[in-house]
Amino acid sequence: MGALVLSGCTGGGDAGPTPSSPAVGAPALDEQTAYERVIRKVLPTVVEIRSTSGLGSGVVFDSMGDIVTNAHVVGTEKQFEVLSAASATSMKASLVGSYPPNDLAVIRVSGAHKLQPATFADSSQAQVGEIVLAMGNPLGLSATVTNGIVSATGRTVTEPASPGSPGATLPDMLQTSAPINPGNSGGALVDMSGQVLGIPTLAAVNSEQGGAAPGIGFAIPANQVRRIAGQLATSGTVTNSGRAALGVHVTTVADQAGQPLGVGVVAVTPGGPADKAGIQPGDIILAINGTPTPTAQALGAALAEFRPGQKVSVTIEHGGTKKQVQVTLGQL
Repeated sequence: MGALVLSGCTGGGDAGPTPSSPAVGAPALDEQTAYERVIRKVLPTVVEIRSTSGLGSGVVFDSMGDIVTNAHVVGTEKQFEVLSAASATSMKASLVGSYPPNDLAVIRVSGAHKLQPATFADSSQAQVGEIVLAMGNPLGLSATVTNGIVSATGRTVTEPASPGSPGATLPDMLQTSAPINPGNSGGALVDMSGQVLGIPTLAAVNSEQGGAAPGIGFAIPANQVRRIAGQLATSGTVTNSGRAALGVHVTTVADQAGQPLGVGVVAVTPGGPADKAGIQPGDIILAINGTPTPTAQALGAALAEFRPGQKVSVTIEHGGTKKQVQVTLGQL
């Protein structure tokens, strides 16, 4: 934020008083006031989540004590300690449900704790250039706030596997320049009206230099969070993901040089989309609608562009022969 700048008068001493002009720093002070207002409103809804395997952040989802976070934050743990920015006393919480394909999970604080729920925005209205704040507990520094903008919308990103997390292909992500560091995961990406626009999940990695790529982070949009977390909070499971699926279990197949060749079908869900289209175990999936799928990750990224019920052309290798089959996608 810019400093307050004061400008003196110029001209001859006999010209009389010069009318004062608005201070150049006034807009900066208005921006600062807006930041402070949003932080006061939202920070009480962001919590720190601790388990035996690490720590992360979460956002209070409803008045029942449900907290939404990342699936990779909870990992394989079932019990947690939760700390809010407003209290130094930890609260006990347990896992309600986890949905790794969208990297979301819900935990529930036990007892009659008066946690303040966040308000979630309509993330379909997110605009590139929109100012956002990331709130969470990076590196264990509780109640940390960083700022940036929405850099892009509709990104599909692949989250690598880690201990306790299988990794996932995440569609329709928000890209932000607000710094996202370890411990920020599961926190809040907030717009200037004080609504949660998304859940910060991962930062891009500079493969050449190592470490996070500055200013490139990603957040799960609020509309996805509401849909998935709402189902988890109600039943502990997800039956309506809104994501397309082939109904196969797969693995990446490599050629003799070790280069990815395609996606081998290990098993087919009986009665599922692939089964109905005639895809069988042992087949190799090479492309979807002409988009090559050399790896299982590439297949997940290709499927993320479609919705359940859409028809796609799947190129497979069956018994050494290439052919195309038409598949009506099911729901993940």
